[in-house]
Amino acid sequence: MHFALPTLLIPFLQFLLVSAHTTFTTLYVDGVTQGDGVCIRMNRNADKASDPIEPITSKDVACGYDGEKGVSRVCAAKASSTLTFEFHEYADKSQPGSIAPSHKGPCAVYMKKVDDATANDNASGNGWFKIWESGYDETDGRWCTEKMIDNDGHVSVTIPSDIQAGYYLVRPELLALHAAADNPPDPQLYVGCAQVFVQSDGSATPETVNIGQGTYDLDAPGLKFNIWDSPMKLPYTIFGPPVYKAETESLKVDEDGNASNSSGKVAQGESKWMEPATADPTTPSVNSTDALPRTEVMADEDKEKEVGENKYNVNEQNGEEEKNEEDYGEVEEGNEDNDEVGDECEDRVEDEDDADSTNKTACASSIQKRAPMVQSIGLKPAGCILVRDNWCGYEVPSYTDENGCWASSKDCWNQSDICWNTAPPTGNANCKIWQKKCEELDDSCRNKNFNGPPNKGKDLTPSPPLLSGPNTVSQRDWHRRNEILRREMRRRKVYAHGHY
Repeated sequence: MHFALPTLLIPFLQFLLVSAHTTFTTLYVDGVTQGDGVCIRMNRNADKASDPIEPITSKDVACGYDGEKGVSRVCAAKASSTLTFEFHEYADKSQPGSIAPSHKGPCAVYMKKVDDATANDNASGNGWFKIWESGYDETDGRWCTEKMIDNDGHVSVTIPSDIQAGYYLVRPELLALHAAADNPPDPQLYVGCAQVFVQSDGSATPETVNIGQGTYDLDAPGLKFNIWDSPMKLPYTIFGPPVYKAETESLKVDEDGNASNSSGKVAQGESKWMEPATADPTTPSVNSTDALPRTEVMADEDKEKEVGENKYNVNEQNGEEEKNEEDYGEVEEGNEDNDEVGDECEDRVEDEDDADSTNKTACASSIQKRAPMVQSIGLKPAGCILVRDNWCGYEVPSYTDENGCWASSKDCWNQSDICWNTAPPTGNANCKIWQKKCEELDDSCRNKNFNGPPNKGKDLTPSPPLLSGPNTVSQRDWHRRNEILRREMRRRKVYAHGHY
């Protein structure tokens, strides 16, 4: 058959770059990276890490493939913190790009409160609420995924300021609609989940929805929208529940009784595009002890999440943390006990038949003094000197003779094997750092330097880069995107003379 290229272009664009998918690789908190793969549940199969969820009706839509398996790390944030999700076509960043230009569609971010973010089998099901969404911007003619591409693969949202403190799964979602109008419809869903502890004094409990098997109904307009229609049948309806909006902004009531936002800011959760937050090197990061209540390093008996399987696959967090007594007061042990006392007092204060004002006053005072919830799960363990996503390397034993030196060398290489063999799709770059440590230790033993190990206790984790500010698409970016399209067209043998 013979067709002119313009006739071929539109129907074939939806098939271009089908091998170039995407995956959520890196979480930033207030502009500070938590490390590639750190705190993130992702598909452990590197060859399929960037694949969409198939079928879209499966329970894997909650947190993706392997999304029901908790990881050992939980990242700390505050209510009102900015979370930035970084996406890549190749999880190890071996090639550039966040998602194929043809993969156009909306984005959304959900949260779910859980008892333990590191626990298994807590993703699919009820408990999810949407905190942000972005579909098709009719003003500038771009889909959310196109803005993400222009933003170097970053999507940023604000944690609602009034939600309760505790452990959450945070779920960024990309929906590619390039094949959504096919028969049968084939919308492509890309999701992952970050494990986060939110420090907050809020008490809001947003209404929640179920995300799991059968949630994504292919009959919904938002899932089989034809992005190739010219003109498109706008407005586009984003799939899912409404965005939860925190009720913490002060309201100003005019003389007619109309309430308005006195701050003039866009309400939290409103559907707007958010550029990534830029970390200010002069201000505390989220891991600063002044930015969050410091949390204790895990006890030795708690630091091994999978005892017997991987001695060194333990929780890690950038920077050891302790309780911040100056900002939050002395924190008593046992959050559960404090909650029980507070709940009992709340019941007494609200009881209209309780005429004992003294008891009411005492209980009210007890509630006010209730200790804030502090993170106790997913912390960096004592002794961790190298972080690779959710794995930690530990200092080898000290030695003073040749036998001890080679025994420590063996310990180092055993850890090295685990690092290489358990590396996730985000890569094994830090395993090379650990391997170099082992090689230097061997050199020390061969040179009969039996007082070691060298550089004992030195933290080998590379300093994390700061998230760049708002990004614009440069001429180079456009050339790169066009070259990707041309390369894929050649690969699929779509030529100007119309043979296919």
